[in-house]
Amino acid sequence: MLNTFTSYQLITKDISKSIDRIEQQPVVDRDTKYYLDNITKVKSIDDFVNNDRLFKYAMKAYGLENMDYAKAFMVKALKEGVSDSNSFANKLTDKRYAEFVRAFNFAANGADATIYNKAQQLVTKNYAAQAEIAGVDPNSDYVKGETTYYLANITKVKSIDDLMGNSRLYTYALAAFGLDSATEDKDLIKQVLQGGVSDPESVANKQTNPAYAALASAFNFQAYGENATTYNPAQQPTVDKYMRQTLEEDAGNTNQGVRLALYFDRKAPTITSWYDVLADTALASVVRTALGLPDSFATANIDKQVQLFEQKLDISDFSDPEKLGKFLTRFTSMWEINNPTSPAVTSVSVLFAQPLTVGISTDLMMAMQKLRF
Repeated sequence: MLNTFTSYQLITKDISKSIDRIEQQPVVDRDTKYYLDNITKVKSIDDFVNNDRLFKYAMKAYGLENMDYAKAFMVKALKEGVSDSNSFANKLTDKRYAEFVRAFNFAANGADATIYNKAQQLVTKNYAAQAEIAGVDPNSDYVKGETTYYLANITKVKSIDDLMGNSRLYTYALAAFGLDSATEDKDLIKQVLQGGVSDPESVANKQTNPAYAALASAFNFQAYGENATTYNPAQQPTVDKYMRQTLEEDAGNTNQGVRLALYFDRKAPTITSWYDVLADTALASVVRTALGLPDSFATANIDKQVQLFEQKLDISDFSDPEKLGKFLTRFTSMWEINNPTSPAVTSVSVLFAQPLTVGISTDLMMAMQKLRF
């Protein structure tokens, strides 16, 4: 059996290939095809939770498979949505529920929840509203004709250049946000779309007119690339999450340390405070193991735990791929010491043996030599 360090390295060396192997599993392939073929037919919360196959797939994708039986609980979360900071999902300590509700946002998008895309539904709604403001009947043949053309072609747009290169689509898109394509500076519009809205200092966010940020949010090429005009979190993004969850679970069937490392690797970019870590038992376990702390340390005062973590580690390192990699090498090495995958070998025999793939291998020992404990 491969040790923790080697197993983790093999999986993450080419994560795409690792996920491809998961996708090819007959059960996974069958369930995924069913999900993609049917999720867009869901028009209500009842449709969703009453289809066990769809609902369980979605719950697993967000790491909530252990709660897929609690349908009344999830219905309450879905009904209240996430727009209100005091909604049920937002008040739960586990942020996975809010993430799930945000993806299947029936509260905000109603029957369109599983097909809603800002570049489609939001833009056409805005266009009709802007037409009415301008004194044009939203139900006129002209407005209907432009909307029909827009919806028939916008999903073919895969880049900013595609959008700006089609004058009819470009004019419609800008008009939806009260902007006139004839007078707007094209260079500015391109910069607005390129910068997106995730950075407070982006071109869109620095404009006095909020219409620019609204445009960049609707056509979010910066975040979603070529999928900007088709992106819906209930569709392919949920499938992607399902694949990653399944990959981690499969790894955990043979080595829980590898599963923990993969989980930490996935969650690391979202960690902003040590309280986030302590709120997640799996993340906290990884940090304690990497620091050589006993499980009993979890019972200590929370503020004291945070204080020790701050002394030992810089939380900003988790946003740096190279530093995160070193941290997880440290974790997998410590995990292997505490949970050896095979009977330990003597230090003398290691000197004369070929590189091992079981126990504490020479590769693992070399990695450990580079760590700072």
